Amino acid sequence: MKHIYFLGAGAWGTAMAMHASKNKKGLPVTLWSRSDELAKTIRATRFNQQYLQDIQLPTELLISSDWNQLFDDCAQEDLLFIATPVSGLKETVDHLLKLQQIPKNWVWLCKGLEPKTSLMPHQVIARELSLASANDRGINTAVLSGPSFASEVAKGMPCALTVASESNELIAKVQDALHHGNMRIYGSNDIVGVELGGAIKNVLAIATGIGDGLGLGLNARAALLTRGLAEMMRLMTAMGGKSETAMGLTGVGDLILTATGDLSRNRRVGLQLATGKKLPEILKDLGHVAEGVLCAQAVSDLAKSKGIEMPITHMVCEVLFKELDAATAVKLLMGRDAKSEA
Repeated sequence: MKHIYFLGAGAWGTAMAMHASKNKKGLPVTLWSRSDELAKTIRATRFNQQYLQDIQLPTELLISSDWNQLFDDCAQEDLLFIATPVSGLKETVDHLLKLQQIPKNWVWLCKGLEPKTSLMPHQVIARELSLASANDRGINTAVLSGPSFASEVAKGMPCALTVASESNELIAKVQDALHHGNMRIYGSNDIVGVELGGAIKNVLAIATGIGDGLGLGLNARAALLTRGLAEMMRLMTAMGGKSETAMGLTGVGDLILTATGDLSRNRRVGLQLATGKKLPEILKDLGHVAEGVLCAQAVSDLAKSKGIEMPITHMVCEVLFKELDAATAVKLLMGRDAKSEA
């Protein structure tokens, strides 16, 4: 490995590229932006004010917007991090597969499901590789996820993440690139569990924001998080993931952070919904992607297709997309029949 690439200069891609640029081996790191203007501004000022206000980027971090020349000097063993939203994953993979020369180690950072298909990111990538007849190109894949706010990572504050892959060699490469300073990287082979944890926790963060916005209290928050975690575990295991993953960094860890942290965009969506504000207005004011909104229906549809009960998730969809009043949604949840906890 002689180079590390990050595709996507949003908050998370920028923050992780900043951290990677301080790797122990001094490997060059390039952050690619699809916006020429943003790339020029970052190079000139060393700030990405659009996504990470007032946090200076390291001088050693390379910035590019030239897609055609990005991988001219790459080696097959180099690391490629895809830091787009899930909605941009298909397009990014399609563009990559049209290039003659690309790194063979892909790691995606996005959290969510493909909206119309309910596919997990690894399934989206497998589909695109198959459609492009690129299954024989020797591409290794992994997902990196965990409890992490981009601004804190960019500031070098402590953080722990999980990389999941079928390739132990790729897990080791990611750990070699990122496990330094104030970041710990744990390995896992449960791709399904890690991906679903990252998707479902965003939906549950919206629910928690609604409850807090309605002033339901700490007892209600604890109950919602616990029962939400049960929903997460049910869907994980139904899809072939491991139940213990729900109890790790990418499950309960990320859920606690996103559902209770003031920096959480998904939590803010819930808080605003509790005031009666309409979703289009909330998203306009937010200015950033809230993955929980984008994948809530996909998570709900996937659960229904597998016969899995996820009442909190389903009720979030009713509030988001069918304009069900938040207070009424709470009453409906509380009015469900009594049952065993297990």
